[in-house]
Amino acid sequence: MLRMLLFFGTNIAIMIVLSISMRLLGLDTALEQQGGGLNLNTLLIFSAAFGMGGSLISLAISKWMAKKTMGVKLIETPASSQEQWLASTVEMQAREAGIKMPELGIFNSPQPNAFATGMNKNAALVAVSQGLLDHMTQDEVEAVLAHEISHVANGDMVTLALVQGVVNTFVIFFSRVIGHLLDRLVFKIQRGHGPGYWIGVIFVQMILSVLASTIVMWFSRRREFKADEGGAYLAGREKMISALRRLQQVSNPQPLPDEMSAFGISGGVPTGFRRLFMSHPPLEERIAALENAL
Repeated sequence: MLRMLLFFGTNIAIMIVLSISMRLLGLDTALEQQGGGLNLNTLLIFSAAFGMGGSLISLAISKWMAKKTMGVKLIETPASSQEQWLASTVEMQAREAGIKMPELGIFNSPQPNAFATGMNKNAALVAVSQGLLDHMTQDEVEAVLAHEISHVANGDMVTLALVQGVVNTFVIFFSRVIGHLLDRLVFKIQRGHGPGYWIGVIFVQMILSVLASTIVMWFSRRREFKADEGGAYLAGREKMISALRRLQQVSNPQPLPDEMSAFGISGGVPTGFRRLFMSHPPLEERIAALENAL
């Protein structure tokens, strides 16, 4: 359930590095044709290479980043009955889902949480927080594990990376087109790059990135419903519903700050424009979807 935060954070960092590298290497300048025009075909290829490349790099290192940033302790040889149960449960669910046993770990956080990541569904990582193990029953933990295994089996991280790559491509493309127009129409610069270009690229890319993220968030919300369905199939519908209700009980007394609510387990219940930036549907909607499923 932390996978979106981890993926977005890594993707943003890589895009910043790539953007700085483009400017230092003078690749932006090379996009212009002789005479001051803008080669849109070259720009689109360039944007796709960096946009998709940044997203795929973040996917490739997602498992390593998750281990480092979350301090995941891998369960390689179970040291307790709880770890033995976790390992056997994940192994059974992975086999039923038709994937190889993922790496399994626990990270030290008092908040109930879990995530799955990795660029290959047969070489993934599933991790749960200590808070999840402390606050949930065994049946509820089983359902959360099944939810994460479903994310892996559905290939959600790969598809998310592809969606993010397409979004990155068009953000890079349009920010540079608008920057170019500012240079030519406002600052009257006919050759090279002036202040209008750099100002336009920086600010337009920021604005477009925020707006474009709503597309990725919409996709993420759809996949959460599918992962809930998969969790219900692997662990049982009642267990999945019980796990979501437990998350309501634990999460509601201490809501996350506004700037972090989209990355929480429940994500709060924002309305209007704020709803577009939710990575997870509200828990009430997820529970209702399972209850109404045939």
